[in-house]
Amino acid sequence: MGSAIFCILFIFAFSTSLLTVNAFDSEVDEESPFAYEETKPNGPQNWGNLNPKWQVCSTGKLQSPIDLLHERVTVVKSLRELKRNYKAAPAALINRGHDIMMEWKADAGGIKINGTKYKLKQCHWHSPSEHTVNGASYDMELHMVHNSPRGEIAVIAILYKFGHPDTFISKFLHLVKTVDHRGLDLGVVNPWEIKFGSRKYYRYLGSLTVPPCTQGVIWTVLKKVRTVSREQARALRDAVHDGFEDNARPVQQWDGRTVYMYNPKSP
Repeated sequence: MGSAIFCILFIFAFSTSLLTVNAFDSEVDEESPFAYEETKPNGPQNWGNLNPKWQVCSTGKLQSPIDLLHERVTVVKSLRELKRNYKAAPAALINRGHDIMMEWKADAGGIKINGTKYKLKQCHWHSPSEHTVNGASYDMELHMVHNSPRGEIAVIAILYKFGHPDTFISKFLHLVKTVDHRGLDLGVVNPWEIKFGSRKYYRYLGSLTVPPCTQGVIWTVLKKVRTVSREQARALRDAVHDGFEDNARPVQQWDGRTVYMYNPKSP
C-alpha cells in the first residue's frame, strides 16, 4: 500500500511541475474569439489555431474533458478522501458571455491534495456536461476552480441530471437574467452549500476546458451524479450569449494517461 501511495503522489507531483503552463494562466474571460459549435471556423477543433497562446488546445496530450471509461479506470483507495476546508466569504455573480460564474472576492477556504493547499476562486456551469461516463453525457456540470500559492490549478467537477432542483442554484437563480459582465454582488456565500454527496471520485491530470487550455490541471470528478431542475438548467443556458447555450467542449483523447477512481472500500 505504501508503494502505491508513493507512486500516485509522485506521478501527480512530477507531472504538474512539468506541465503547468504559467502560474496564473486562467480561463479566458472574453469569449468572442472562440465558439463551441464544431461547424464554425473558430469552433473547438480550431481553438489551437486562433491564438499563438492557445496552441496547446490542439497539440497538448493532457487535454480535458475526457470520457471516464470504467474499463480503463484504476480503482484505488490510496488517494484518500478529499479534504475540504471551505468557509463563507463575499462573492459575486458574473456573466462571462460563454458561461455564468460565481467568483469569491475573499478567502473562501479550499481543498488539500497531495499535501498542497488550493484556494477556491470561482465556480461556473457547463451545459450539457463536458465529462462523460462510459460514453454517457449528463445535463449539466459544475466546475469549482482552485489555485495553489504557486498558481497550480485544481478543479472539482460535479455532474448533474434532470430531477429535483439544486438547493445552491436556487439561492441566486432569480438574479441570473439580470447579471452581466460587470457582475452582481451576492453578499456572503458559503461554498459548503454546494453538495457533493459522495466520497468516491475520479482523479486525473488534464487541462482547462476553454482557451488557453492550460495543462497540468488536477481534476477531481465526483462519482455521485446530483440533480438539477430543467428550469434551473434552462435559466443558466438562456442567460449566456447567443451561440453559447451549449457550452461544453467535446471529449478529448486519453493519450496514455492513467485515470484513478478513489473508492474507500476497494481492496
